[in-house]
Amino acid sequence: MRGGDARVPGARAGAPVTGRTRTWNPTGHLDLGLVVGPLRRGPADPTFRVTAGTVWRATRTPEGPATLRIAARSTGIEAEAWGAGADWLLDRLPQLLGDTDDPAAFAPRHRLVAESHRRRPGLRLLRTGLVMESLIPSVLEQKVTTDEAYRAWRILVRKYGEPAPGPDGMPELHVMPDPHTWRMIPSWDWHRAGVDNKRAQTILRAVRVAPRLEEAMALDPEQARKRLELVPGIGPWTSAETVQRSHGAPDEVTVGDLHLPGIVGYALAGERDADDARMLELLEPYRGQRHRAARYILLTGRTPPRRTPKMPKTDIGKL
Repeated sequence: MRGGDARVPGARAGAPVTGRTRTWNPTGHLDLGLVVGPLRRGPADPTFRVTAGTVWRATRTPEGPATLRIAARSTGIEAEAWGAGADWLLDRLPQLLGDTDDPAAFAPRHRLVAESHRRRPGLRLLRTGLVMESLIPSVLEQKVTTDEAYRAWRILVRKYGEPAPGPDGMPELHVMPDPHTWRMIPSWDWHRAGVDNKRAQTILRAVRVAPRLEEAMALDPEQARKRLELVPGIGPWTSAETVQRSHGAPDEVTVGDLHLPGIVGYALAGERDADDARMLELLEPYRGQRHRAARYILLTGRTPPRRTPKMPKTDIGKL
């Protein structure tokens, strides 16, 4: 179910280009927005767009840059891809959209979770099969506001990434830089993007061993996290945020988060000041599915009343 020619990476001019195509029929209900939503790093993410129910995603595969367009139709999931990595993306379309996930393994044990589960039958945990594309933005999100992290990702990818391959008229997308390019970013551009030296150095250490980190895809999520955490600056928060996306890991709950323990504590026990230990205690009945349980809790939108000011923006000039 393929056709056409993959476009030369970065080519945007000339006659319309036909990508390679695939139609896939998932088993059971699938909510495309819920499944791929975790890949979006803010509303202006240069690697991700949603237009009229169609998802566009630019990424760097082991075979090269590629753009993937996905839409849910009555005939199934229709996908088209361009670039050197087009076949790689289309071959892995089912696993990206949660075909290797097992939603039936989840059993709600709290009323609020059960209601969220009932209202969202199409939630599946995606699996990108790519480590660095989730690791780098997760490092950028360490210890800063999400707005600051999204801004840094946007600035760096637009300046140092490359235009995504695809047809004329597609949304403007960029493929994130390759490891060599990340290493060449000068210190002043990290600073202009609002990235302090600690996060920049963590990314630089990671891209130097990028092949070894990508090999973590052959490991189970727990072992993959251990490999990632061998890189100084990558801790449990960052490794969990990465493997949740790269591996589709249903049990890898995020610890060390500023807000998640309070949200889980409030949702499951009416407690506003839960810490990581209390969060894990409350999620213990979901062991094996703790990340999925946290997703359902977050989707309720139920959060504890705010007692303290929002996390202040970081002035990296004072670090």
